[in-house]
Amino acid sequence: MKDTRTLLAATLALTLAACGQQAQTPAPSASSPDQATAADGAYLVGFKESNLGSQSLSPQALQAQAQLQAQAITAAGGTLTTQWTEISAAAVHLSPEALAKLKANPSVEYVEPDLVRHAMGMRSGVTDASPAHANLGAQGLTAQATPIYSASGEFTWGDNALKVPSLRASNYTGAGVAVCVTDTGIDANHPEFQRKLKGFKNFVSTETYTDPYQKNDVSHHGTHVSGTIFAQYGAGTGATGQQSGMDPNGVGGVASGVNLYMARVLGNDGSGASSGIINGVNWCAAQLKSQGGTENKVVISMSLGGGRASQTEQRAYTSVYNKGALIVAATGNDGAAVSYPAAYTNVVGVGAIDSSEAKADFSNFGSQVDLVGPGVDVLSSVPLGQGTAASASGGGVTFSDVQAADLSGRGTFSGTIVAAGGTNNEFCGTGTRNAALTGNIALISRGTCSFEEKTANAVASGAKAVMIYNNTAGSLGMSLTNSYSVPVVGLLQTDGQALLGKLPTTGTASVKGADYEYFNGTSMATPHVSAAAAVVWAAKPTLTNTQLLSLLTSTARDLGTAGKDNNFGYGLVDPLKAITGR
Repeated sequence: MKDTRTLLAATLALTLAACGQQAQTPAPSASSPDQATAADGAYLVGFKESNLGSQSLSPQALQAQAQLQAQAITAAGGTLTTQWTEISAAAVHLSPEALAKLKANPSVEYVEPDLVRHAMGMRSGVTDASPAHANLGAQGLTAQATPIYSASGEFTWGDNALKVPSLRASNYTGAGVAVCVTDTGIDANHPEFQRKLKGFKNFVSTETYTDPYQKNDVSHHGTHVSGTIFAQYGAGTGATGQQSGMDPNGVGGVASGVNLYMARVLGNDGSGASSGIINGVNWCAAQLKSQGGTENKVVISMSLGGGRASQTEQRAYTSVYNKGALIVAATGNDGAAVSYPAAYTNVVGVGAIDSSEAKADFSNFGSQVDLVGPGVDVLSSVPLGQGTAASASGGGVTFSDVQAADLSGRGTFSGTIVAAGGTNNEFCGTGTRNAALTGNIALISRGTCSFEEKTANAVASGAKAVMIYNNTAGSLGMSLTNSYSVPVVGLLQTDGQALLGKLPTTGTASVKGADYEYFNGTSMATPHVSAAAAVVWAAKPTLTNTQLLSLLTSTARDLGTAGKDNNFGYGLVDPLKAITGR
């Protein structure tokens, strides 16, 4: 009877609105001042929910309510693109006139932009004077203290931080639990996945990828995240596709026994609309047996986010959480407030630490940080041959760390190394040239101008390779705006300065394709925590998602200020302790 009364009330309000009659209920205000700036008129609309909530309605009442809401959108002049009946919301396209009409509908609680979310990680390295990489945020990486964890065999430092060798020895691999990744796609052909991907679906409406075994992960982000969770042991691609010093068998995931799903919700540029992401998250939840799927437990891993809240997203994630899934999300890489969806209720917010257990300087902070995971210099899989591995030599100096610029040309060049020149050998000033670089390798110091400016000057001067050395401690990865045909590599400060003192001398710079990369970001921390959650859930299958989260937070390794704090939350996730109590 209550369902019927609610439906009749909704019918009256929607009918009045469709007929142009003003009901006595005041129209809701805009959820934010700049709603009208939604790209291409894309909006999310939330209808007022009954006291019972839409999920309490009978299927027939729910369907009737959905039809009425769709009619209200059409009557306002809008175009319905997606409807989520369980949360009384929809994705729509609206003209300014349709927007005004729909906001005036007394049954509409809010209208908000269909926001854009981004991947939360990138190749390891630091930024220079050029604009920071959008996905890492404005802050670069500081030098790490003495590492507590290091790689050993196939176990990355992140694996060792989470005690994966001990977990595997006791056969705790996550078998029987699903992890559904929402990201940029996956190269399912990578040997680390052994063609074991359980499911794949694309939710980026402007891109039509349908096959995980065909090119679909252009940004490489989703393949990297998936490797941290699921990379199989003894399944590497061999020395030709690896980074220097890697184990011949590649890397191993934290939860190599889980059922892995990929919801492709971010496009080739690493971004995606809220509406598509919600669709992907709903698909992940639909894998649960209680929702008609085949999985007993589902962890949803979201290495993405943005800085603005969405009422529709909160409704959607609450609905999915109530179905029994655990949602884990990256807190963001701005060194600022926690991003969304990590900041929502019913979502686990994950920050990043380095191998010395220090908070990564880019990792966002706030009361919504629940746990932290390894997020600095994380080695994992990328689409086959699409990564870059660099090496360099010269003057008898042993280079301990060589990084390739992200748009470096591939190839190897050997020849004379020449100091580029200028103040502090920084080779700054647009249009600066040095004829001595023609046919040689340019050695340049990082400094006051961008990597792009230095590299462009050297290549225009005829250099056949470029070596740029840091002016502070730490690895030197470089983000360039333009692609170059010559190899461009970054060196440590000490190595570059030692080489400078050996000139004139000869050397070699080389950049080749690779199947693995080091990435930084809360994007990298998130799959560590998602996989750890899956391992614990598989070992303790009677736990609800709420009980699982309580166990993970109560057994985490406390870092920073005693107790829960805004930098580390409850601390570093510790799946072995959560399972064994030790």
